[in-house]
Amino acid sequence: MASRNPTRQDATLNDGNSFSPLMLASPSSMINQIKFEDEPEVKDLFITVDEPESHITAIETFITYRIATKTTRGEFDSSEFEVRRRYQDFLWLKSRLEDAHPTLIIPPLPEKFIVKGMVERFNDDFIETRRKALHKFLNRIADHPTLTFNEDFKIFLTAQAWELTSHKKQGPGLLSRMGQTFKAVASSVRGVKNRPVEFTELAEYVEAFGQKISVLDKVSQRILKEQKDYYEEMKEYGPIYTLWSASEEDLVDPLRGVAGCIDKCCKVTEALNSKLSNDLIPIIHEYVLYSETLSVSTMGGLCYTRGCIESMAVT
Repeated sequence: MASRNPTRQDATLNDGNSFSPLMLASPSSMINQIKFEDEPEVKDLFITVDEPESHITAIETFITYRIATKTTRGEFDSSEFEVRRRYQDFLWLKSRLEDAHPTLIIPPLPEKFIVKGMVERFNDDFIETRRKALHKFLNRIADHPTLTFNEDFKIFLTAQAWELTSHKKQGPGLLSRMGQTFKAVASSVRGVKNRPVEFTELAEYVEAFGQKISVLDKVSQRILKEQKDYYEEMKEYGPIYTLWSASEEDLVDPLRGVAGCIDKCCKVTEALNSKLSNDLIPIIHEYVLYSETLSVSTMGGLCYTRGCIESMAVT
């Protein structure tokens, strides 16, 4: 995995706050082996994902997002680009990056929409949450010292829709074919007995972490749902006490006081729900996605790759 400057801030779900699941605590046997190069970095690629737009055809309904890119890199034909991409295009990019760079950790994408929430598929909150996640995905790639120079990534940012469609139809390049080989090998060495100790420790750590963070994710989602239900109920109680006070001359002040307290509780609960849904839960869920990315098969692929490199060094 390529090292990166720890002082560098990642683009996040909040489009600004720094919080990277890549900086997870690792087993003590490995943490001392990690070194970061303290080199100055000049950002030369700026990407923004915004302006979601719904499209309705005779076959399907989908959403595209505007991707605005500004860069000073010489390999780009212009300094500014603007294209529209749908979720399937992001999936294609992630797949190509995984094939071309099988030993790197590719940033996760938000899950593909599931049937369970199909009714709220184009809910504004859902669209905004996905937009933020896609924004973070592209900026994580842009900030990566290796992935940022991937040719498919460049095409994704610059090609018009028809050009991207044409490029997708082309066969995989050498790196992609090698990546597919690594994936096949990784699947075949899942149970290898002579895996180096550090890979075994890291795989066990990731598996245990994934189980715990998944539970935390589910609990957080349940808490948010209950908080939202509580908020909706309180909104109904406030007006009731206000109306009640109009028919009880002796209890006007107490009843209005209760109505005022309920109103304050509503505002606090609404703010709390906003923090949970916008700040905490997306980050926890991203940890879940990263733990799935760092699977045992990935460890197997890295282990196999290291063995190949060591063999070539000996010969």
